[in-house]
Parts: sequence; C-alpha cells; structure tokens
Amino acid sequence: MSWLVLVLSGVLEAVWATALGKSEGFSRPVPSAVFIVALTASMLGLAYAMRELPLGTSYAVWVGIGAVLTVVYAMVTGAEPVSALKVLFLAMIVGGVVGLKAIH
Repeated sequence: MSWLVLVLSGVLEAVWATALGKSEGFSRPVPSAVFIVALTASMLGLAYAMRELPLGTSYAVWVGIGAVLTVVYAMVTGAEPVSALKVLFLAMIVGGVVGLKAIH
C-alpha cells in the first residue's frame, strides 16, 4: 500500500509543480488552488509512505516520478522542446525508480 501511495504522491507532485507554473505568481486563483490542494495531498502521501519505506528511497521515487511527469507534460503541451537526449535521460530516471522498487 505504501508504494501505491508513494506513486500517487509523485503524480501529485507533477500536478502541483505544473499548477505552480500556471498560477503566474499566485495571481490566478484556480491554478493557485490546485497547487495548494495537490501540494498538501502529495506531502501527506509522502509522509504516509515514509512510515514504512526508507526516507531516501521514498524521496528519490517521489521526486523522480514528479520530475519525469512534469517534463513529459511540458513536452506534450509544447512548453518544452523534445530531444532524443532528453527522452534518454528521463528514461534513466524512470529506470532508477523501477530499480529502487525492485531492490526494496
């Protein structure tokens, strides 16, 4: 259960990071509200997962999932350019997350 919560918290990290960018310095109410809700839920989920999983592993997985999804979203929406090297390095992060799960 902790792994599932951790993965969902990583997804929410991508949501709050994206919402933060779209809030334009908290001047837009809807993205600002999404940021606050997603950040709170993401942190609560991370804290829950860390009750059973090691701190370092939990944090690395949480950040890895959030970072990869944030960049993928930006590339899909055209906010960030796509390159073969960028995709390769993102795949390496995903491989690291999978590896951490495999050894735990």
